[in-house]
Amino acid sequence: MNAAKPRFGTSLKPFKRPRLWAGLWMLAIAVVVIGSLLPARDLPSVPVSDKFEHFAAYAVLSAGAVQLFVRRLSWGFVCILLVLMGIGLEYLQAQMGLGRQLDRADALANTIGALIGLASAFTPWRDALLRFDRRP
Repeated sequence: MNAAKPRFGTSLKPFKRPRLWAGLWMLAIAVVVIGSLLPARDLPSVPVSDKFEHFAAYAVLSAGAVQLFVRRLSWGFVCILLVLMGIGLEYLQAQMGLGRQLDRADALANTIGALIGLASAFTPWRDALLRFDRRP
């Protein structure tokens, strides 16, 4: 009896390098968390609205989940967790006393970004990463 070796991340799409893509996605989440909790004075000055930064970051994280995971349930679950993470980070900013404050507009931008990223599931780009790195 030859039992098949369970593959890493059975909820992930059949990538050649699933650990690489999952690791990069988790690193992106860590970057967003760390960037959200840095003191205001340590943030780089960028020529775009901070609302756009929030929107783009959460859209990329949510679209990344669509690229990584097979099931729609996983996509929705990640989207909900990202929305909760965005709200939680806004509260932490207010509580940590690092020159940052709770901004409901930032939380809204995070939420809209997560929803737009989730909407990428309904486009031809849904499996772009899989087409690039499919397991033989």
